[in-house]
Amino acid sequence: MSTLGRSGVEVTPLGFGAAPLGNLFAPLDDERAGQAVAAAWQRGIRYFDTAPHYGLGLSERRLGAALRAYDRAHYTLSTKVGRRLEPADGTGDDLASGFAVPATHRRVWDFSADGVRRSLEASLTRLGLDRVDVVYLHDPDDHAEQAFREGYPGLEKLRAEGVVGAIGAGMNQTQMLTRFVRDTDVDVILCAGRYTLLDRSAGTELLPLAAERGVSVVLGGVFNSGLLADPKPTATYNYTEAPGELLARALRLKEIAERHGSTLRAAALAFSGAHPAVASLLVGVRSAAEVHDCTDQFTADVPAALWAELRASGMLPREEGPS
Repeated sequence: MSTLGRSGVEVTPLGFGAAPLGNLFAPLDDERAGQAVAAAWQRGIRYFDTAPHYGLGLSERRLGAALRAYDRAHYTLSTKVGRRLEPADGTGDDLASGFAVPATHRRVWDFSADGVRRSLEASLTRLGLDRVDVVYLHDPDDHAEQAFREGYPGLEKLRAEGVVGAIGAGMNQTQMLTRFVRDTDVDVILCAGRYTLLDRSAGTELLPLAAERGVSVVLGGVFNSGLLADPKPTATYNYTEAPGELLARALRLKEIAERHGSTLRAAALAFSGAHPAVASLLVGVRSAAEVHDCTDQFTADVPAALWAELRASGMLPREEGPS
């Protein structure tokens, strides 16, 4: 277990990313969703992350229902604010946003202090729980002024009141997250897809600064949305079709990993989790089988010779990755 900053909130090294429980890209039934959470609990995962954005609240409802079977004192739960959900006419679907759910609600960007509080209250209702442990400002890329002027102070107030234990921001970029680490008192940042075997941009400034400032880092997207899990022509990178040069690089990484008796998935998890600033890896899973596979890969030994070859071939800088 790692503690997030100075908050006292603890997370397991491997966390459960619940976006797939919101029918990310494809439908998922309630039974399989519950089985995925149960498998995660069985394998020792005690950190669970969700957001209103995921399936227009479906992920929060399913995750909350599954977690009510367990002692609230024995797991850590995070959700996000910045997109409030307002009722819509319900016609059509939400596939344009990536979720196979009816368009029962619409998302409203709102990083005001009042919006932050209202969003959290609505999340607690959907979760059916009395508290969450961590709250992230979710993707404030185009709303920086309001996020820093109103949203972040709103989170600080919730933390001071004891409503939440830890606060932070979650994004797919490094520049604004670096600003959060440098200019605010966040406990944790959630960085998706920017410290992987294919994209190490967070390692240049963000992760070293977080380590220096005592801010914890949770990494998401360590498979870059699929390419590092199963590289093939139909694989996605950052949720779009993978460019040919990155597919070729991923296939080369896979070949090297397998030649050393490992797997690309195990190497991807080991690389992302090796940085000293990283407290937890969030992996999105949609079934019990995926939970077991991911946990097996996470706990597998990756031979030192694999890292040596990656460095010797120039595919990995000598100063990055496991020793």
